Amino acid sequence: MSIDNLRTLYQQVILEHYKKPRHRGRTQPVDRQQRGHNPSCGDTIDLTVALETNQQGETIIKDIQFEGEGCAIAMASADLMADALRGQPVSRALQMVEQFQAMMKGQFEFPPEFRKLNVMRGVAQFPVRIKCATLTWHTLRAALQQDQAPVNGFVSNEEEQ
Repeated sequence: MSIDNLRTLYQQVILEHYKKPRHRGRTQPVDRQQRGHNPSCGDTIDLTVALETNQQGETIIKDIQFEGEGCAIAMASADLMADALRGQPVSRALQMVEQFQAMMKGQFEFPPEFRKLNVMRGVAQFPVRIKCATLTWHTLRAALQQDQAPVNGFVSNEEEQ
C-alpha cells in the first residue's frame, strides 16, 4: 500500500471514531474516574472505568467510557483506546500506555490484535498533535493508578515531549 493510501486510511479511521464514537458516555459502575486536560489546545476528557476481577484474581477493565471536548485526534484516540483495552488486565493496560507513547516517538508498533491503534502513528508526523493523541492515555494511567474513584482535579500531559 502506498504512503498516500495509508495516510488516507489513517485519516478515515480517525474521522470515523471521532464522528461516531463507540465508547462515549459513563461506565456503570464507576470504579475509577479521572479528568484530563491539554492546556496547549484545550482538549478535555472525563474518563470512567469499570473494573472486575477474573477467575485468576486479576483486575480486568470491564468497560471504559469517556466524555469531553477536543479535536478529532484526541477523541478518536480515546475511542480507539477504550475499544482496545476493554477486557484487558490492568497490568497489560498500563503496559500499553507506555507502548502507545513509544509509538508516538516512532519506537513501537502494536501487534495485529491491536492494529487499529497503529492508525495513530500518522500523528507522529505532526509533533504538536502528539499531546492530543496521548491525553486520554495519560488520563487512563492516572485513573488506574488510583486506589479508588472519583478523584477531583485534572491530569495534564503538558510536560510530555
